[in-house]
Amino acid sequence: MNKLTLQEVDVKGKRILVRVDFNVPMQDGKVTDDTRIRAALPTIKYLVEEEAKVILITHLGRPKGQYKEELKLDPVAQRLADVLHMQVGKVNGVVGEAVKQAVDQLKPGEVLLLENVRFEPGEKANDAEFAAQLAELADIYVNDAFGTAHRAHASTAGVAKHLTAAAGFLMEKEIEAMGQALTDPQHPFSAILGGAKVSDKIGVINNLLNKVDALIIGGGMANTFLQAQGLDMADSLVEKEKLEAARVIMQQAEKQGVKLLLPVDVVVAEEVSADSSHKTVAVDQVPAGWKAVDIGDSTVQLFTEQIRQSRTIIWNGPMGVFEMEPFAGGTNALARAMAEVEGTTIVGGGDSVAAVEKTGVASQLTHISTGGGASLEFLEGKELPGIAALTDK
Repeated sequence: MNKLTLQEVDVKGKRILVRVDFNVPMQDGKVTDDTRIRAALPTIKYLVEEEAKVILITHLGRPKGQYKEELKLDPVAQRLADVLHMQVGKVNGVVGEAVKQAVDQLKPGEVLLLENVRFEPGEKANDAEFAAQLAELADIYVNDAFGTAHRAHASTAGVAKHLTAAAGFLMEKEIEAMGQALTDPQHPFSAILGGAKVSDKIGVINNLLNKVDALIIGGGMANTFLQAQGLDMADSLVEKEKLEAARVIMQQAEKQGVKLLLPVDVVVAEEVSADSSHKTVAVDQVPAGWKAVDIGDSTVQLFTEQIRQSRTIIWNGPMGVFEMEPFAGGTNALARAMAEVEGTTIVGGGDSVAAVEKTGVASQLTHISTGGGASLEFLEGKELPGIAALTDK
């Protein structure tokens, strides 16, 4: 990695501003899932042990630059204190006198959480003055929030112009794991793409076609490819304006010798609801008025065979409407197949992460990305502002 990392910086006794991603699900003023908080613990614990003065900054939800009582970070500070097994200070602001005072009172090895950075209009605007005020609070900046690395905001990009800026352990792990897979993968290299829309993934597909041996397409986006081949997908989700793009991708794959696998059978339902009647049909037999909601058993077998012979696999997006138990079979089966692979297995962000955690195979995979949009842009080969802003070695 050509960016400065946390262990390459002397942090002892220094004020370290750490951008974390504590954008966690909340209900009735309580954190309902602390996965993202726990993901940042290695960086925070290291800084505490090195006797740094740790100042944490994060966003929560979308307050659009305004103060919102229900998006205050007090419950987050409480949960962090619980999992860290130590006190965590919390200040009701991001910049200004009260914040400066709280930072001045920090002793080595103590942790302070600033208020929700998105209460400040200067955050999303990447306002230069606001970024400079943030930088005044610290001696060194550490970005450990891969999930927001694709945003050029004040706390992810702007502040890094003023301070030595290093990647935290989580950020370093993300860049290393995904970067290695994209630049120097073991072959056969397969990518599995799912989710609803082709339009969200065209950039990813185009980038991966130059790298993979096989491309597996499922989920709602597969309907568009199947219809582009002349099949009638009835009432299934199809992006009609992307049919031509799908044809071009299929031609490109053929030209480059990339194996493109599409469903051969699908689970169809009359309605997208858990109690709707459903059945499995071949892809050329979708009944009028029905919708494809998952991949069928023959497709699971086809996809699983490709997964088993791969040595590097990247997966982004579910195979069906997996939030509903009757339509989660395909996604769950692929998650289990991924867990059996002897090689590098990476799940990139969003719904696929929820799927592997639900099936209980998360610990058997090489890397699970914490960033949805960020991992997609990384897979597209785009430069992420939050990474680009870090200090070069």
